[in-house]
Amino acid sequence: MFNALRRSRASSSRAAPRQTQAHLDRAALPVRGLPVRGHPGRGRIRRFLIRRRRLLAGLSVAAAAGVTVQALLPAEAARTAAAAAAHELPAGHLLTPQDLRLVRLPPEAVPPGALTDTGLAAGEVLAVPVPEGTVISRTVLVGDGLLTGAPAGSAAIPLRPADPAAAALLSPGVLVDVVVAPPEGFDGAGEPAILAAGVPVLWVSGGGGDRSSWPGAGAGEAQEQLVVVAAPGTDAPGLAVASVRGQVYLVPSSR
Repeated sequence: MFNALRRSRASSSRAAPRQTQAHLDRAALPVRGLPVRGHPGRGRIRRFLIRRRRLLAGLSVAAAAGVTVQALLPAEAARTAAAAAAHELPAGHLLTPQDLRLVRLPPEAVPPGALTDTGLAAGEVLAVPVPEGTVISRTVLVGDGLLTGAPAGSAAIPLRPADPAAAALLSPGVLVDVVVAPPEGFDGAGEPAILAAGVPVLWVSGGGGDRSSWPGAGAGEAQEQLVVVAAPGTDAPGLAVASVRGQVYLVPSSR
């Protein structure tokens, strides 16, 4: 009887540790539904994302909208270089590099005949005043470019007026009648004749040794008062020799 009791206690003592160890092993396993403990940094990141999920969602939507708008924008249009006035310039001014700056504009904003380099405009003479930022084209420079838009066959004819003081009051765009009087003058026996009626003035020289002169004019001609008009092809030959026929007068006209 005592031997049976001792054997029963011994078997109980040996089974108890096995049961206790199995219980500990089961306790170490994760319980379903409860978070598994891991690196502490991961928990902080997870909590940060949860707390700021609305802000992060808004930033994601904004970024997506920005990418979409950028994709829908048209490609940047090509630009054309052109020489423009760096400041206000008067008529008859001799252009220098300091008077010009290079600008880049859409092709449709560049006028015909525009100079695409400041070096091309330097040394030219302005026929009309130009405000700051104006693109310099052949139509504002002294020369054949002033005939742009004139009827076919028109010619730029320089005239030496008999009254330089009156001629100095003229300006580009004014219409004049070109009248020639015999050498005896209006009081003589000869009758004045109208060589051309309603022709536009293209350019008026400064006179008095001014630096601005018509292209191709000699040193002596640069000292004289000159008025350049746009003459129709039929009137150009007579105007070219008007000074030989007598004194030339330019009378403002409303035609």
